Amino acid sequence: MSASAPGEASEDPPSMADTSLLRDLPTTGRGLRTRAALVAAARTVFERSGYLDSRLIDITKEASCSAGTFYTYFASKEEIFAAVLETAQEDMMHPGMPHVAADDDPVAVIEASNRAYFSAYQRNAKLMGLLEQVANIDPRFRKLRQNRADAFVRRNARSIAELQRSGLADPQLDPLLASRALSGMISRLGFSYFVTEPSVREGEEPSSFEDLVFTATRLWVNALRLHP
Repeated sequence: MSASAPGEASEDPPSMADTSLLRDLPTTGRGLRTRAALVAAARTVFERSGYLDSRLIDITKEASCSAGTFYTYFASKEEIFAAVLETAQEDMMHPGMPHVAADDDPVAVIEASNRAYFSAYQRNAKLMGLLEQVANIDPRFRKLRQNRADAFVRRNARSIAELQRSGLADPQLDPLLASRALSGMISRLGFSYFVTEPSVREGEEPSSFEDLVFTATRLWVNALRLHP
């Protein structure tokens, strides 16, 4: 298995952003800084208020700029939301996993991959909650998101098939179905732990981050009957 997260692809998957909405980047340093400030402000507002309740005036106020400045770079709330996604998804696709040797124990690779994936999820927890909301109300975004998830599934299926050919994983599993189940498990576990659980587990002893990584890795390894 290559050293990338079970929730990720080794090659860049399709963008979650509707890139047809995005304009060319500014050609000056000042323009790039102003645009970046607007995108950062929009992310703050979207995460704070939700997509539906966010207004352009809230974004310009957060960025300390005028409406005229906003329209120099973006035509609508939809367009700046696409820019927010285009910027933020890089952290989720390339979360900075520590180096693991290609010939290392595949269990160690999965553990390091899960750690990097959940660390990135933790950094982007508010955004991930926002994406869930938008996917429920915007069919176009829901389709883009599904295409990206499918790219992850196909990548992980190739890794599972490679482990089977090496005699390390259960040869009776269908690689694509196994990948779909395990990739979905990792994604929903991240959402439950970082987005949902903090608001519903009051009074309970919270699981630690290490518990999360250990449990996800053990479930992945046991499901494949992996023999390092």
